[in-house]
Formats: sequence, structure tokens, C-alpha cells
Amino acid sequence: MTCGAQLEIFTTPRLIAERLTTAHLSELRRMDTDAEFMAHLGGVRDEAATLAYLERNLAHWAAYGFGIWMLRAAGSGEVAGRACVRHVMLDGRDDIEIGYGFLPAFWGQGFATEIAKACVDLAFTQLGCASVVGLTLAANVGSQRVLRKAGLQFERTIQFEGLPHLLFRT
Repeated sequence: MTCGAQLEIFTTPRLIAERLTTAHLSELRRMDTDAEFMAHLGGVRDEAATLAYLERNLAHWAAYGFGIWMLRAAGSGEVAGRACVRHVMLDGRDDIEIGYGFLPAFWGQGFATEIAKACVDLAFTQLGCASVVGLTLAANVGSQRVLRKAGLQFERTIQFEGLPHLLFRT
């Protein structure tokens, strides 16, 4: 993995990760209105919810210098999904979460594992984190496999955003 200035851009063998900006609104809307993409991420969002998500994540970038990246396939430049390394409050504790989501055309090709490993590496080597967490719904068995491949282990079940989630941690 290579990183650009202030983590705004990094690459993996098959993905280009670019810092989330307002210019990504249409790409976010495409993801947020895709029922398959959003099935394990809280469900389809309306335009107001996408705008709130964008603003929240832009504020995170402004405060911390990292956050959500939009992902493009390195060969074609096609938008593939998004990934994150960001602060999340869990049970009153400030943790660093890794996360990812891919459009259905990119499922089953190892992209989630590739970006999850890159996000873990970035959190440890670039940000100096001592630990990272990953959250997934119990029904999302694929994401649980990805988190394990990225070096996280199941810790416990927690309530997050009103739903029971499985918490994984390095």
C-alpha cells in the first residue's frame, strides 16, 4: 500500500482510495440507493440522509485528517465502493473503526479483504493506533470472514445505531 499527502489518496494492488469530497455526492447517492449495497449498512438512504452522511464524514476529515475514502478499480477507474478508518464511540469509548462497502458488481473478488487489510495497516503504521474495531450485523457472514482475514477477532455483541452488531477487534 502507498499513501499520498496527509492520507488523501492511497492505493492497493487493485484499488485507488481517494478522500471523500463534496464532488462524490452523486457516487454516494448511487451507493445509498442501491438496496444490495445498503442491505447490511442500515438500508437505503434518502437524499437528506446521504447529505447528512456526507457532511458528518467531511467534518471527520476536517477534524482528524482521515475518514472515508471512495474506492475506484485501479484498471478502469470505475467507482467500486467506499472504505473508512474513523473514530466511533462504542459504549462511551472512542475507538477507531475500519469499514468498507462495495457495489454488487465488485463482490466475490477479494476487494473487501484487500481494502480491510490496507485500512488496518494504515491505522497502525500511519496513524499509530493500538487497536482497531470492525462492526457488522450478525447476518453479514461475509463481512465477518473479511474482518477475520484482516486480523480482527470477535469480541462481543453490542448495540450500535439501535441494532445488535458483532464487534471485532485487533
